[in-house]
Amino acid sequence: MMAAENKNAKAPARNVDSKKGKGAAKAAKTPPREKDKTLSVNGHLVKLTNQEKVYWPKEGYTKGDVLEYYNSISKYLLPYLKDRPQSLKRNPNGILDKGFFHKDVGDKAPEWVEHVKLYSESAKKDIDYIVCNDKATLFYLNNLGCIEINPWNSRLKHLDHPDYLVIDIDPADNSTFDEVIETARVVKAVLDKAQAACYCKTSGATGLHVYIPLRAAYHYDQVRSFAEIIATLTQEQLPQSTTLERGLSKRNGRIYVDYLQNRRGQTLASVYSLRPVAQASISTPLEWKEVKPGLHPSQFNIQTIRKRVDKMGDLFNGVLKEKLNLRRALKNLGI
Repeated sequence: MMAAENKNAKAPARNVDSKKGKGAAKAAKTPPREKDKTLSVNGHLVKLTNQEKVYWPKEGYTKGDVLEYYNSISKYLLPYLKDRPQSLKRNPNGILDKGFFHKDVGDKAPEWVEHVKLYSESAKKDIDYIVCNDKATLFYLNNLGCIEINPWNSRLKHLDHPDYLVIDIDPADNSTFDEVIETARVVKAVLDKAQAACYCKTSGATGLHVYIPLRAAYHYDQVRSFAEIIATLTQEQLPQSTTLERGLSKRNGRIYVDYLQNRRGQTLASVYSLRPVAQASISTPLEWKEVKPGLHPSQFNIQTIRKRVDKMGDLFNGVLKEKLNLRRALKNLGI
């Protein structure tokens, strides 16, 4: 059941959406650490706490910097979160703490936060998932310590039919990023043969993600089967450096070409998500011509991303617009 919006909330004097002063991001960043701060966002009251708390000890970035970043990127990010259940990864003590997943919103969220109760096969119970459709909810998640944002691959209207297929290229500890790039290029070559459009983004950590747009045309079972074909054809071309083995002990230092992310309820860090890693890197969409030796995910971080997006726009928007022809793709691959 979706939570009702609070339409009677009174706005405080300082409004994060105000055009006055130096802008929303500054307003969101500067409340005193020892006090709570309440902002009016989209007509809802959002309480922000401990905005001066340091999340990145080496770089000095704070909880308030997280909010400032998401405020600045929200118009690009929110379309990728709309109507999707969220698995909350919380790092309230910063990046040196492993954090924890918090899927069930319980009764602690404000009444205006949308949520939906869904049965979880893995947990064997109903879980109340937050749905982040607006900036107010995004700020609420940030205040919980959600440095990264993890949406489902499918939306509420078609939970069994994902909007995209994902190949997660997950390196071993001894893998170089140039090897990750080589793997992504082979994935693209396979998809080019299939005549399937694909988009690449950094994971924001050590890997790359390749997305194939579907527009909810196929069931997860069909999508996972096609993803396995892509992963298998990739691994056959790179037998020494890649593996399809999920277990860490069986990978033998090889890059894991993960197709199993294509299941209901699985999540990856969203495009434009900040990650709780050194240098505050961002999961960033790439042009395929950029996916070449010398590229490194640390290039795309909280300091550089906004200038890049302002210049290049949303390189990932085809993921939500284009559609795979699965029958044709299989035929093109000789399957």
